[in-house]
Amino acid sequence: MNCCLLLLFMFGIPLIRPCFTATEISTTDEVKHPVGSHFRVKRGWMWNQFFVPEEMNKTNYHIGQLRSDLDNGNNSFQYKLLGAGAGSIFVIDERTGDIYAVQKLDREERSLYTLRAQVIDSTTGRAVEPESEFVIRVSDINDNEPKFLDEPYEAIVPEMSPEGTLVIQVTANDADDPSSGNNARLLYSLLQGQPYFSIEPTTGVIRISSKMDRELQDEYWVIIQAKDMIGLPGALSGTTSVLIKLSDVNDNKPIFKERLYRLTVSESAPTGTSIGKIMAYDNDIGENAEMDYSIEDDSQTFDIITNNETQEGIVILKKKVDFEHQNQYRVRANVKNRHVDEKLMEYHVEASTTFIRVQVEDEDEPPVFLLPYYLFEIFEESPHGSFVGMVSAIDPDQRKSPIRYSMTRSKVFSIDDNGTIITTNPLDREISAWYNLSIIATEKYNVQQISAVPVYVQVLNVNDHAPEFSEYYETYVCENAGSGQVIQTISAVDRDESIEDHHFYFNLPVEDTKNSSFVIIDNEDNTAVILTNRTGFSLQEEPVFYISVLIADNGIPSLTSTNTLTIHICDCDDYGSTHTCRNKDLTLAMGFRTEVILAILISIMIIFGFVFLILGLKQRRKQTLFPEKGEDFRENIFRYDDEGGGEEDTEAFDIAELRSSTIMRERKTRKTATAEIRSLYRQSLQVGPDSAIFRKFILEKLEEANTDPCAPPFDSLQTYAFEGTGSLAGSLSSLGSAVSDQDENYDYLNELGPRFKRLACMFGSAMRSNN
Repeated sequence: MNCCLLLLFMFGIPLIRPCFTATEISTTDEVKHPVGSHFRVKRGWMWNQFFVPEEMNKTNYHIGQLRSDLDNGNNSFQYKLLGAGAGSIFVIDERTGDIYAVQKLDREERSLYTLRAQVIDSTTGRAVEPESEFVIRVSDINDNEPKFLDEPYEAIVPEMSPEGTLVIQVTANDADDPSSGNNARLLYSLLQGQPYFSIEPTTGVIRISSKMDRELQDEYWVIIQAKDMIGLPGALSGTTSVLIKLSDVNDNKPIFKERLYRLTVSESAPTGTSIGKIMAYDNDIGENAEMDYSIEDDSQTFDIITNNETQEGIVILKKKVDFEHQNQYRVRANVKNRHVDEKLMEYHVEASTTFIRVQVEDEDEPPVFLLPYYLFEIFEESPHGSFVGMVSAIDPDQRKSPIRYSMTRSKVFSIDDNGTIITTNPLDREISAWYNLSIIATEKYNVQQISAVPVYVQVLNVNDHAPEFSEYYETYVCENAGSGQVIQTISAVDRDESIEDHHFYFNLPVEDTKNSSFVIIDNEDNTAVILTNRTGFSLQEEPVFYISVLIADNGIPSLTSTNTLTIHICDCDDYGSTHTCRNKDLTLAMGFRTEVILAILISIMIIFGFVFLILGLKQRRKQTLFPEKGEDFRENIFRYDDEGGGEEDTEAFDIAELRSSTIMRERKTRKTATAEIRSLYRQSLQVGPDSAIFRKFILEKLEEANTDPCAPPFDSLQTYAFEGTGSLAGSLSSLGSAVSDQDENYDYLNELGPRFKRLACMFGSAMRSNN
């Protein structure tokens, strides 16, 4: 009943307000200007506004009436309506002035219409009243529900936030007139989201009403309702949803799910080897789930690193393990978060712990030497079989296999199965002061298991080299030299190594000290000077002096050597300079060398010219050295202008050997010419050998001559032919041979080869003698 009265009050007053207004205006005009007055006053019509409710259901809704106070009711006045909406939305009864709305109106589209009214006398057609404006307002009704304009809503709030924490504010909008009652007054309520969230009814602020754990639920959907008319009956409502996500905080520590991890490692694994992984789990995410692993290992054998991508702990071998020494390890591993907020330290008081048991696997290991390297010393000139040192290796495995020792190739040392190194040849420190050896140890039961160790042998010095001149001295003295003149400064060298610096002592032999024409003075700085011991020398009588210089070292025992110094007497110039003698010797030596070089060049040119001539003849003939099998063997005779080597050039071959098998023949001693002729005569009465065997034999002899260029014969090559059994010519026949005038089968280049080699030997000997 109360609701009906309220609606009647809200909608009734606007409908009757035009009537009250019109009546009020008409009364006022009548007071001021009575009817029948003869005075005409210009009217300034002030029309109050008319109201029409929106969403009306009637086809013609009466809004109000316009009436002039001059209208006496004789129907002579005509009312007209002008302005926006006149005639289409609003119409007027021209006789009565009643205004009607002929269309349904929507205040949200247009809430105000401004129109003009005019009164015309129909008899005269003239305006009775001037035009006057008036307003028609569309009154609001609650026909629009609240709407949330900023959808979708999403908010993020940290988990475990305290009660009252602001989450987000939602806002709805109502298109109804906020000044018209409670049509646009909204109230917010929570349809879904209890008991974790709450909302303020008038502001739409959502707050946390209970702590939430992201690990249990990480997001919530909250439904909000907005009602207009303060939630009174008939109110319209709208809803929206809000997605509230919980952001992670580090309120969980990492925890190992395994109390014991079992890992294995081979004793042959190198340091740094990964032997296994362990993993802890953290319910947090992102940065809050990052963790660091650590290990408690008193033996310092293992270490652990963190894989930042997988958050796994990788156990690595920090130092090598030995199965025979220790075959099992037990270590403790810890894990903790990398980033911990001080406000959340209560969740991370204790670190998570687990144990790791590492089992060492046995491997067949190579032998191990007791030392990483060995250094031995031995004196030079030690006898064969001298002891140098001993190396030792063991098998680290439990079975303790015997070890065999060997050495890389060495001509000076050897090693036995016990690892003892001895000398096999004399040692000379001056040739090699150090030897770097490599000793190899091999297991007897598994020869694949080997190891090597370096051995350094230092050869200690023994004073076994006497000092000697440091260089070759060419000493000159003038004929007119006076006594006590310094003519040469000498020094010495010693190939031995000395613990202290070398110190040499210079002196003359006792027999030369009294009668010598020269004396020596030791400068005590490893040098000495030679001085003349008399005045004047004679180039004609004694052009050269040879003096012996004794040089002793400071070794233990001290060694002394005798060195000969050659002193040439010189016919010096007026200034007493010996450079003239040296220059003359140099000129003579250079002249001699020039002559030798020119002779060698001329000889080489002659040889090359001779070779080219022979090659030309060979190209013209192009015949082989020996005929093919089945042809007769004959000989070619050549004459040379130079003499041969005498009997050495008459070496012949024993033809009897040609009838034997094809066994390799040794070089025979030379025979006399008479014996060779008798041998050839005997062979000529027999059947000749196979031509292929004969050719092979001759080629072998030719190869021997070519490979020994400095041995006779130098200029001859013998060939032989067989004339068959019963030849009247005896063993040799060249002039009467049927092919004596045919020389196509002779190889000139092979025949002349030994001569060229002989010339080369002669030139080589000449060069060596000149040097």
